[in-house]
Amino acid sequence: MTTTATEKTGAHTAEAAGVITGARERIDALDDRIIGLIQERMAVSAVVQEARITSGGRRVNLSREMEILNHYSEALGKPGTALAMTLLELCRGRI
Repeated sequence: MTTTATEKTGAHTAEAAGVITGARERIDALDDRIIGLIQERMAVSAVVQEARITSGGRRVNLSREMEILNHYSEALGKPGTALAMTLLELCRGRI
């Protein structure tokens, strides 16, 4: 049995189903871009960490991490802090 567009989207009209389907495609494309940017951020962070460690510094710069947490929090509120923590963990690992 095939699923109709309205059943798949939860919409009650074909018009709404079309809007939802198009928006979901855009969200999927945005998610792909976000994932790519996160992967790029991880690579750049690895370069920073390597330079810091090679020069005799520590792997993690806590004052810089606080700047990042504040930036995300100011831009996105409390969920921004959680997002920043996740990004930091992805980029530097657990501390």
